[in-house]
Amino acid sequence: MCSPERFAVEYAINPWMDVTTPVDTALAVKQWDRLRETLVNLGHTVHLLEPQAGLPDMVYAANGAFVVDGIVYGARFKHEQRAAEAAAHRAFYEEQGWRFIAPNETNEGEGDFAYVPEAHGGLVLAGYGFRTDPAAHAEAQEALGRPVISLHLVDPRFYHLDVALAAIDDTNIVYFPGAFSHASQRVLAQLFPDAVVADDTDALAFGLNLVSDGAHVVLNSEATRLAEKLKAAGYTPVPVELAELKKGGGSVKCCIAELRH
Repeated sequence: MCSPERFAVEYAINPWMDVTTPVDTALAVKQWDRLRETLVNLGHTVHLLEPQAGLPDMVYAANGAFVVDGIVYGARFKHEQRAAEAAAHRAFYEEQGWRFIAPNETNEGEGDFAYVPEAHGGLVLAGYGFRTDPAAHAEAQEALGRPVISLHLVDPRFYHLDVALAAIDDTNIVYFPGAFSHASQRVLAQLFPDAVVADDTDALAFGLNLVSDGAHVVLNSEATRLAEKLKAAGYTPVPVELAELKKGGGSVKCCIAELRH
């Protein structure tokens, strides 16, 4: 995770960003810190990345890489405003001793990649359409040695996979069908017939931008109906308020890069 102490909406690279809407930095830090404390209280270890001047979106740590089986497939951002973030993430992983693979193709890390470790032997779900180049899916498959399923995002409000879909345990996912092409919807229905399906209200409240440890699902507090669906499916919803971070087009998952040894 990376503190939002330098977070601001200084440019608009997704439909949620409005440069005329000010960010309350102190409140953003308070909300982010509550998210960090929530993870720690659930028993997870949180590593911190130092925010850097001139990179206001570094708080969205999920976008910096994608980690599977101790292998780090690095990010290469589409927009120039975020490009320098990739080097900061690479330095972190290399200092920690992870095996880092530098990308040649444009991709935005866990923004467009999700991992379901025990579904069909271990699947990577990968989004394209707005940020990540489809060629990065093949590159990720070679880097990680896991099959990659390409999913076409068609609604610009769901510009990253992680605002439309998330793994909720080792075998299952939650997703919003309307974010995907009809063909991708059919693929998801075939692969995950027991998936939790969200409606547009909770999707637009960033409810799908969540993290789960297989038992507890940490999600945006505005996604109340999705929380009820997850509870009915046997999970424990853990709501958090992240209104300030939504101004940049992200919520819980965007703030968290998951380290999979």
